[in-house]
Amino acid sequence: MEYSGEEFDVIVVGAGIMGSSTAYQLAKRGQKTLLLEQFDFLHHRGSSHGESRTIRATYPEDYYFPMVLESSLLWEQAQSEIGYKVYFKAHHFDVGPYESKSLRSVISCCEKNSISHQVLDRRQVFDKFSGRFDIPENWVGVATELGGIIKPTKAVSMFQTLAIKNGAILRDNTEVKTILKDNVKGGGVTVVISNGEKLWGKKCVVTAGAWVGKLVKKISGVELPIQPVETGVCYWRIKEGNEAAYAVGGDFPTFASYGDTHVYGTPSLEYPGLIKIAVHGGYPCDPDKRPWGPGIALDSLKEWIEGIFAGRVDSNGPVATQLCMYSVTPDEDFVIDFLGGEFGKDLVIGGGFSGHGFKMAPVVGRILADLVLRGEAEGVELKHFRVDRFKENPKGNVKDFEDQVIFAVNPE
Repeated sequence: MEYSGEEFDVIVVGAGIMGSSTAYQLAKRGQKTLLLEQFDFLHHRGSSHGESRTIRATYPEDYYFPMVLESSLLWEQAQSEIGYKVYFKAHHFDVGPYESKSLRSVISCCEKNSISHQVLDRRQVFDKFSGRFDIPENWVGVATELGGIIKPTKAVSMFQTLAIKNGAILRDNTEVKTILKDNVKGGGVTVVISNGEKLWGKKCVVTAGAWVGKLVKKISGVELPIQPVETGVCYWRIKEGNEAAYAVGGDFPTFASYGDTHVYGTPSLEYPGLIKIAVHGGYPCDPDKRPWGPGIALDSLKEWIEGIFAGRVDSNGPVATQLCMYSVTPDEDFVIDFLGGEFGKDLVIGGGFSGHGFKMAPVVGRILADLVLRGEAEGVELKHFRVDRFKENPKGNVKDFEDQVIFAVNPE
């Protein structure tokens, strides 16, 4: 087979946050790395754009805690190398009904991992935040220190720039049509792009976001249960006189609510006077035929805002809404694994980050680089992220991905 392009140690397909972090890790280790993106770099058609993402250490599943802890350190390391900030620290606050299994699991995770935390009743929550949170009588709050805001588009740009500084080659508007196992050169893979060019790599990493299922099926026939979901991020106006109380840099935290509606948000940062409050959910979609709205009905979110923020945030409707996509697995855990089959360990998949992976992008990049170079990853238990788990339990434990049926996380 003739090769019309260069040969590489590793070709990374998909230049969102996961692919860009992986390319940075590989280039930093001296690998001749190619990062490919089907659209413009920093485009708004996927999952890695926008103004903010949260970082938090509190998970019902305790295997995420060490990943978040390592990512927090790696975020700081990367931004020290680039010379500007993408990670703005804040405390974090979880709230929900006292009987919530997920919230109790969060508390258990804090205890198991010796995470400094406070469990507060309604009166204590009201006092701690000077009335800025007013939870129902049967709810509790869990206050922790490790939280914050990540600037997503800026973060993707950071990793791409650092990858280039370490010798990586980046190409956008380059759609991958297929990936083939190469048996002519004694191993490796051939990546065929839309103009017919054939690129060869010893190894390949696929981090194609909402398109990962389509690409994996095309190259291997394997159907991964990763459902693209269109979701909306809402910004609400803080009522006059309260703006400083909800701004980043003070004592107001990032937050998540484990009530009937799974709500999350951040202190005011990107738009002064507006606060980000959104529902963790959306509608299943085809990433190539998205509806681009109108998004989730907001009645329950409006009620949540009016009650929890005690009338200090205008709950009549969001001032602005931004759309992006989740790539959701049935159990909401990631997919980080070798594709296997004829590719063996030459091709690694990173996908299905289910709307909560951005904060862990630095460690995911490190893990994917470890897998493709060494065949294993240190310091993380990957059994929760293996492809084989879908064969054992193809429906997972939560969702039914029927077309036109709203997907919204119920933490129970």
